[in-house]
Amino acid sequence: MFAHQLWFVDSVPAKDWSFLWQSRTLLLLGAAVVLTLAVRLVAKIRDGVDIGVLGRLVPWLPFAVRMHLGVSLIGLLSGGYYLAPAMHLENDVSGWLLGFVMAATAVVLVIGWHVRWGAALLVLAGPIGMLEFGFEAVLQRVDVLGLAVFLLLAGPGRWSADYELGRARDASLERLGQAVWALRVAVGTALIAVAIVEKLANPELALRFAGGDVADLNVAAALGLPIDDLEFVRIAGAIEVLFGLLLISGALPQAIVVAAGIPFNLTLYFFGTAELLGHLPVYGAMLVLLVLGSNPETRPLCSRLLPRGSPEAALRPVGSAGTLRA
Repeated sequence: MFAHQLWFVDSVPAKDWSFLWQSRTLLLLGAAVVLTLAVRLVAKIRDGVDIGVLGRLVPWLPFAVRMHLGVSLIGLLSGGYYLAPAMHLENDVSGWLLGFVMAATAVVLVIGWHVRWGAALLVLAGPIGMLEFGFEAVLQRVDVLGLAVFLLLAGPGRWSADYELGRARDASLERLGQAVWALRVAVGTALIAVAIVEKLANPELALRFAGGDVADLNVAAALGLPIDDLEFVRIAGAIEVLFGLLLISGALPQAIVVAAGIPFNLTLYFFGTAELLGHLPVYGAMLVLLVLGSNPETRPLCSRLLPRGSPEAALRPVGSAGTLRA
């Protein structure tokens, strides 16, 4: 359902925006908005479950983000890609420049050396990528830039050269809240952009994956439900928009991660390594929400509508706060 169709096709049909504006599509998108608001209301009553073994991992979240982003960049670059398997690096000045940025960023992230400089370099390379591949292609991978911004704000974290050399310490709760806000917005925006570009605004492209030309992913028909391929594309696109909205909302983070993780992992069976490398940033974001959502002290950070904090939180490192103590 959540496979990136553009990663696995050689030719892309023209968009059909009329499909997006059909009444049934708009009805499903409206339902996605209503469900998102309902989840936020439910979260006011019960926002999650305390899981100590996960909650104590908060100080190591920057390390997990560094590994997810670094491995993804290395794997994509080894295949000759920029931020996604559909973005082929050419043998020209911009291709070499973008490849160098990916390689340099991946190295500094993995070893944790001058991490903020590496993350900033990846963010600044975004406009160059837009010149090479277009705004739309980079927008669909804004989740990658979201992880980079997370590291800019939260820092390299533990198990990094910067931390061991004394150049960095645990992020404050305020900085962590700002970092996860940027991460939520970026990853959620990427999911919504993919849903529109690859499904709701291009049903012909999506039908290649629902009708069996590339892979038959119409699980509704496989379960015996009376849903044809085109209707399945409409529903799948709306569900992807729903998950994007839920990630941006941040309410009930544990439930969101569990629900979204199932379809995201099922696509690995069909598309293997390329799908794994491309989705690693999303998996990293889900891990962040799962860990933060499992600790009562950091759970409110996941659902803030704005990235504002408090003077107390600004001075309080995550490693010394209540149950976050290592």
